[in-house]
Amino acid sequence: MPSLSDLGQLPKRLVLGRPVRSDRAGESLLPKRLALPIFASDPLSSVAYATQEILIVLTLAGSAFLFLAPWLAVAVVLLLVVVVLSYRQVVHAYPSGGGDYEVAAKNHGRFASLVVASALLTDYVMTVAVSVASGTDNIISAFPQLAEHRVLIAVGLVAFLAAANLRGVRESGKSFAVPTYLFVAGILVMVVTGFIKYFFTDASLVAQSAAYTITPEPEYSNLAGVALIFFVLRAFASGCTALTGVEAIANGVPAFRPPKSRNAATTLALMGGIAAAMFAGVTALALFADVKYAEFPCDLEGFANCDTQPQLTVIAQVSQAVFGDGSIGFFYIQAATALVLILAANTAFNGFPLLGSVLAQDRYMPKQLHTRGDKLVYSNGILLLAGFAVVMIVAFEADSTRLIQLYIVGVFTSFTIGQWGMVRHWKREMKLVEGAERARMRRSQVINALGGSITTIVLVIIVLTKFTRGAWIVIVAMPFIYLLMRQINRHYTQVAEQLVPSGDSRTLPSKVHAVVLVSKVHKPTLRALAFARATRPDQLTALTVNVDDADTRALQADWDRYDIPVPLTVLESPYREITRPVLEFVKDIRRDSPRELVVVFVPQYVVGHWFENVLHNQSALRLRARLQFQPGVMITTVPWQLEGSRDREDTERPGVAPGDLRRGLAEDPGAREQ
Repeated sequence: MPSLSDLGQLPKRLVLGRPVRSDRAGESLLPKRLALPIFASDPLSSVAYATQEILIVLTLAGSAFLFLAPWLAVAVVLLLVVVVLSYRQVVHAYPSGGGDYEVAAKNHGRFASLVVASALLTDYVMTVAVSVASGTDNIISAFPQLAEHRVLIAVGLVAFLAAANLRGVRESGKSFAVPTYLFVAGILVMVVTGFIKYFFTDASLVAQSAAYTITPEPEYSNLAGVALIFFVLRAFASGCTALTGVEAIANGVPAFRPPKSRNAATTLALMGGIAAAMFAGVTALALFADVKYAEFPCDLEGFANCDTQPQLTVIAQVSQAVFGDGSIGFFYIQAATALVLILAANTAFNGFPLLGSVLAQDRYMPKQLHTRGDKLVYSNGILLLAGFAVVMIVAFEADSTRLIQLYIVGVFTSFTIGQWGMVRHWKREMKLVEGAERARMRRSQVINALGGSITTIVLVIIVLTKFTRGAWIVIVAMPFIYLLMRQINRHYTQVAEQLVPSGDSRTLPSKVHAVVLVSKVHKPTLRALAFARATRPDQLTALTVNVDDADTRALQADWDRYDIPVPLTVLESPYREITRPVLEFVKDIRRDSPRELVVVFVPQYVVGHWFENVLHNQSALRLRARLQFQPGVMITTVPWQLEGSRDREDTERPGVAPGDLRRGLAEDPGAREQ
């Protein structure tokens, strides 16, 4: 029959499954076919909103500037190619999984590495928030009646992702592989079908919003000169959301099967090629179908009920134009897009815990983030990420357009610092080699220098164009996270310094003074006295506090009646406090003899059920909490397990069972001396 402890573990086992032995960690390593959907779902899914973000900005000036969309898409694809090539150098040079953080730490120093870490941690939180919010948008595009439950749906999806990842990397990888591949296949089929329909048939390719007209915002009605350049750069910066998540593979190299670096580099190349093809295809179809999408739906003239009816996403309008409204193809694309956007957050659920573990190992984050859970995953990191993502979703009401403004600052900050760090890395390595190997490193350095130059320019563009639209929140959050990590590191450093053994660490205390706290003459008190006497202290004091004269007189009478061979010391407490008089008594002992060790024995009985604790005043807990801060004082808890606290298996075991001594069910040597 299961014990109480087994029943308490039941909810955990239902969510996580059976625990995994530590020696099976190698079995969680991923082949490329699973690594691709796990680590690349974020950049692959970005085609669902990257094109949309470009159109949102361009339509601010009306339909006249939509001709810029293909040129901006080409620029984004070229940037994606450069970044992918740059990160292929990173996975070969730093296969330990630190990614940009490790590159910055080894080539720029602590300051740059912590800036990268703060940027990546922020980016991972935003990845979850944006991906889930955008996935919710696509669900609502298929089922508009769910619009009023947007936030609840998004929060529920984050909880699902956290639970799936807590079950382990391999299990979540299998769960996420199928939707990712279904999405890729669906988008590629849609692109090919759309191109055939547009170029080789007489069938029309017209979006639902093609008939709408857009009235330019007053401030964008007469763009020219510097204002026009700034406007175009803002649209380009919005399109750069297509690059989010590219760095996740560099951070997750340890999760690949050997040869780790080569498999990671191959997966990175596959991800870049597929993402570029899908983004370019969706953008082209959106322009062919004359898709209109505005930040505020009521800016679209001809859109009836814009106040109450949700605007269809760009990907929904394109699939509608290609496959037809209400068709199987339309619902397939919507379902696959919603799934992959939700699962794209899995990139962060893999990257954030790994980075948190590295930071914890370097003592910049709490040690708990370096601890693996039952399923050999960094459970605390997963839960922390889910919590912050939920906060962002609730704060921004699961609005993907508002959340995206905060998204890419951290991405390109880590890109930029990491790429310039790689330039330094190759410069240092080239001094140690000659010939063909040196030429290979020179090519890698050129690639990283090109990547660093371009991402630096893009980062400046993003900061300038996105700052007032929400990016300032991330720019403020990153220094805060940086300072927090410095404080954590300072704490761990100080603790380590104070714990170094000193020259007198083996010096014994001059005397040991045992103090047994007494409330009543009962079994826990007698057991504590017996244990205290068994330690052979130099002095033994039985101590009670007088908070009620009648109770104290009854206690003294019982003390004499049981003929206890230890004098009872009574402390007066006119204000009916217990903790303060005990603390003052202990401090007086220490003041009179600073080298004397005081050992306080605290009797405590253990109840059978957690809710029974409410019926007791927990004075032992409060005393321990205060005494632990007193120098030269040790606290020894003497538990007395009540009948209801025994496990069934112990009561059925014949003879003396473990724990019987402290329950008073077996004789001990200390008891004979009373």
